[in-house]
Amino acid sequence: MIDKLSLFNTHLNFIIQGKNNREILADVRIPESKKPLPVVIFSHGFKGFKDWGPFNIVARLFAEAGFAFVKFNFSFNGTTFEEPLEFADLEAFGNNNFTRELDDLEQVIDWLANDNSLFDVDLKRIYLLGHSRGGGISILKASEDPRIAAVATWAAVADFSRFITGQDIENWKKTGVHFIENTRTGQMMPLYLQLYYDFMENQERLHIKEAVTRMNKPLLLVHGTEDDTVALNHAIELLGQNPAKARLVTVEGGDHAFGAAHPFILEELPPLFQHVVEESIRFFNSK
Repeated sequence: MIDKLSLFNTHLNFIIQGKNNREILADVRIPESKKPLPVVIFSHGFKGFKDWGPFNIVARLFAEAGFAFVKFNFSFNGTTFEEPLEFADLEAFGNNNFTRELDDLEQVIDWLANDNSLFDVDLKRIYLLGHSRGGGISILKASEDPRIAAVATWAAVADFSRFITGQDIENWKKTGVHFIENTRTGQMMPLYLQLYYDFMENQERLHIKEAVTRMNKPLLLVHGTEDDTVALNHAIELLGQNPAKARLVTVEGGDHAFGAAHPFILEELPPLFQHVVEESIRFFNSK
């Protein structure tokens, strides 16, 4: 049995069993408290990972605000346990898809609710937070899982079809793979045709805008005005689907990562990112 007291204010890595014969590498930052803790589960975006850029600083700030902060690598995100900061498994990356990411997020929620022995969870205050594609995944999961109390997104996509219909579908079917460049690493990263079929076979479940429309819980949309990866219009469209439950915070001058990059060597967040974190903490504290 792990001594819970020894984990306070620590950054602990652990493994959760996934649904698809892949293990999920996760970590948690835990504040000092004798009460059950509210929990924020963070989902990274496309070509991302849990320790990208300043995400560890983000985890610390949430813990300082009284939240247990759990972040994890999607099991097919292309990193490995041995090299969690590099895309060392491009075969896995190519076999990732949206429903596998939903499966992974569900496994993390299940672990928190049923199998977690590290800290006590306030089961009425489990929140989701996602960046970019992870924001879309978080919205979908929050809409279908009654255990989630609220969800916040940073630069979330409003429609997964943008990853699909923008490709040369006929050539994709012919070759079985579409390559995208990782401009940071120079790697040509594969997207196998299974991604197309997964989306086409699960369009109803993967319809983010429809998920927002039927959502009966609070949703915070944070988006930069200068985001040239996922345009601000995505957030505006999502807000319009459910203005009674959703709120939009626009970050003037904010790009897709709100001024952050990887690797990140500073000890403090860029001012715009700090603002994003503060808005998110305020939102979750109010729910």
